[in-house]
Amino acid sequence: MIEQIFIALFLGIVAGTLTGIFPGIHINLVATLLFITSAFFLQFTSPIVLAVFIISMAIMHTFADFVPSIFLGAPNEDTALSVLPGHRLLLEGNGYGAIKLTTIGCFFGVLIALAISPFFIVVMPYIYPFLAKIMAFILIAIVMILILKEEKKMWAIIIFLISGILGVSTLNLMVIKQPLFPLFSGLFGTSLLLISFFQNVKIPMQRIKDIKIGKKKTIGILGLSILSSSLVSFLPGVGSSQAAVISSAIKKIDENLFLVLVGAVNTIVMCLSFVALYAIQKPRSGIAVFVGKFLPYFTEQQLWLLFAVALIVSGIAVFITLIFARLFAKRIMKINYKWLCFAIIILLIILTPIISGWLALLVLVAATATGLVTNIIGIKKIHMMGALLLPVILYYLF
Repeated sequence: MIEQIFIALFLGIVAGTLTGIFPGIHINLVATLLFITSAFFLQFTSPIVLAVFIISMAIMHTFADFVPSIFLGAPNEDTALSVLPGHRLLLEGNGYGAIKLTTIGCFFGVLIALAISPFFIVVMPYIYPFLAKIMAFILIAIVMILILKEEKKMWAIIIFLISGILGVSTLNLMVIKQPLFPLFSGLFGTSLLLISFFQNVKIPMQRIKDIKIGKKKTIGILGLSILSSSLVSFLPGVGSSQAAVISSAIKKIDENLFLVLVGAVNTIVMCLSFVALYAIQKPRSGIAVFVGKFLPYFTEQQLWLLFAVALIVSGIAVFITLIFARLFAKRIMKINYKWLCFAIIILLIILTPIISGWLALLVLVAATATGLVTNIIGIKKIHMMGALLLPVILYYLF
């Protein structure tokens, strides 16, 4: 059994690296394929081994997923908010440093999740019903704070509503599979790539060096990530993007620390989704859903085994992610970035009907237009998170 667990851990790291580095390959897709073929694999192994593979892949993916987001501008719903500060650092020659910051956040996120899990195992069954009742009002307050911080408040409201209506429409179109792929590819991916293409952006020589951040400020940001991640991790339809938005509303964060925050939030939310599966018997991520299918009687012993796996994988993921960041940093300026942007746009257009269906192309176009308008107006792209926030608010209200 131990040998099988370590083999599953290794294969999960390989799979998570591939899903992270290559845009458009989502961990939920791999988990779905594993579930479909699980009857075959269960002839040779046990459900807990398959669960180990899934969590290994998920943790590795949260680390590696930032590499294409920052270097290529190809985000998903979890890394979308890292694109702008990451892209700015890339254009300053600090793409490697940007990845280092998200990696720091991801690693400490796992440690934080491990440390706070016993508390949530005890208290979550009691406070979960109360949080669910007030979540809509919490999110409405956050949206209002973000809009009030914006100089062009009316435009912020308009962009929030346009993004929100687009999100509601997309998520309710049952014919669109993986609806968040075209939605976030357009809002935060192709819109940024088109701007870079037409502005003929050139990537400068990348420096392989760290970006200095203060220890006290970093500790403060990690503490903020605990607060926001804890608030959203046990509620349906609320994930790492909303946690990052909550953090932004609570405290003004500089771009470097924001990358640490997004990394930490990603792994905390991922890990706590398994705690939710155990504590309140409700999976709060696509990956946790599949773990629940393999382990219908999820025990505390199995939870801590999965956390031990997550801890081992996170240590390995730091080195793998930084190796790929170094490779990207050394080669990105040798490539014609204008045509690289064009190639990625074409790739996203090709992947959209394959992953989500032909109707999703309309979502991609509408989302791209929204992203372009937001950039032209000159307001923060965080208001486009209405694409997720408005559907969640309506879910809790009605």
